[in-house]
Amino acid sequence: MFSYIKGELTELEPSRATVEACGVGYSMTISGTTHASLVSLSGEQAGSVKLYTFLAVREDGVELFGFYTKEELRFFSLLTGVSGIGPKAAVSILSSFSVSDLITAILSDRPKTIAAAPGIGVKTASRIILELKDKLQSVPLPQSGEPSAEIAHASPGPALADAESALAILGYKETEIRDALRDVNTAGLSTEEIIRICLSKFVK
Repeated sequence: MFSYIKGELTELEPSRATVEACGVGYSMTISGTTHASLVSLSGEQAGSVKLYTFLAVREDGVELFGFYTKEELRFFSLLTGVSGIGPKAAVSILSSFSVSDLITAILSDRPKTIAAAPGIGVKTASRIILELKDKLQSVPLPQSGEPSAEIAHASPGPALADAESALAILGYKETEIRDALRDVNTAGLSTEEIIRICLSKFVK
């Protein structure tokens, strides 16, 4: 229903933000990660914000969720697609981990790490890994000829392949990922490091 809401940030609490757009105040549930991003805004940016949204419709009501980045929204959708994981649990997980840290925990099979999120047990964390690990590894980027000269020195390896697959799952195109890695020597970098580099460039 809503892709995003852009307007003035009028209220901010640890788990909720209100954005006024066209005279309407939209109250949204947010993660700790989004809250931290909104707190970090300063100057002119503090007034105008853009939050990507997800509208959850349940029998007991309707709730709007807001996210500072597309990556967080996309991973929220992945998490809520896991059996037994509702919007509240997904927000709890995203409040405890950045997207890159969460991807790393899933790919490296660390349920105890994910279980550190409030309300998430080891069994639930294991189910998240079981249902998402293959998805994050099973989206190979199409080969489009020879790699560019700028990244020809970076020999493809498991970490790069896992990072590319994870970023593709988050909705990024091959060209976007290649451009983000241009001039970056990925040899010796971990999956998490490669993802962090790309995400830092995507949000600029």
